[in-house]
Amino acid sequence: MFDKLEQINERPSPFQYYTNEELWTNDYTSSKMLEYHLNESIDVASRNRNFINRSVDWIVAHFGVNKDTAIVDFGCGPGLYTIALAERGARVTGIDFSENSIKYARNAASRRDLNIDYVMRNYLEFQTDKTFDLILMIMCDFCALSPDQRATLLSKFRSLMKPGSALLLDVYSLKAFDKKEESATYEFNQLNGFWSDEDYYCFVNIFKYDKEKVVLDKYTIFEPSRERLIFNWLQYYDVDTLDREFKQKGLSIKETFLNVAGDPFSPESEEFAVVAMRS
Repeated sequence: MFDKLEQINERPSPFQYYTNEELWTNDYTSSKMLEYHLNESIDVASRNRNFINRSVDWIVAHFGVNKDTAIVDFGCGPGLYTIALAERGARVTGIDFSENSIKYARNAASRRDLNIDYVMRNYLEFQTDKTFDLILMIMCDFCALSPDQRATLLSKFRSLMKPGSALLLDVYSLKAFDKKEESATYEFNQLNGFWSDEDYYCFVNIFKYDKEKVVLDKYTIFEPSRERLIFNWLQYYDVDTLDREFKQKGLSIKETFLNVAGDPFSPESEEFAVVAMRS
């Protein structure tokens, strides 16, 4: 038992393990994530409905979205942004590797008679000959990727942009990092049964990496028939650090906002959004 507890509480190196596909492609957990996406009153997998409506209004106005605007949404989930933007006339592509989310998005688009190109794929592997006027990555998805994955994605973004194209994404700030604290907890059926349709015990370890500005939520899940490990990594930024990372891949930040609804930037915020263009 002591050895097992040592293993549960072991601190890995930053981004040593990556298990996001387990979260998004496991049929049970992805169905629970879809439930969170579609809960319009909370900010969990997606923003709440009021925020999304305000965000779409701002995106349309700020980027001059019209029938000629080609938009791609990386990590589109069940299509909350893609559908709203297609209803405004944009030509929209959505990418997500959750089968449940893509199936829901396609059905929702069909019911509204919207022609949206949905691609069920890990967006790190997305390939196309198309270019886009606007690239979206919303809900701080960028922060969940390792440095190598982020570098791959930024190169991909640049390849998909034409002169004058823009990238809009949001990230967690160093203010949010400062508020995080390390902890170790243990709970029966943690998160109200999120991890399994069977009973389970879940150990949750939160690790902070001060040098790298990274936080790990490590979940060790014991079910009757198996044991699982889930690693949820998050990178935290200030504007200068994010801009340096962008510039290494030929992008540069042109505008900074509080969020993807275009509210004024605040250095005290726990998140911020940026608009970037090709350098």
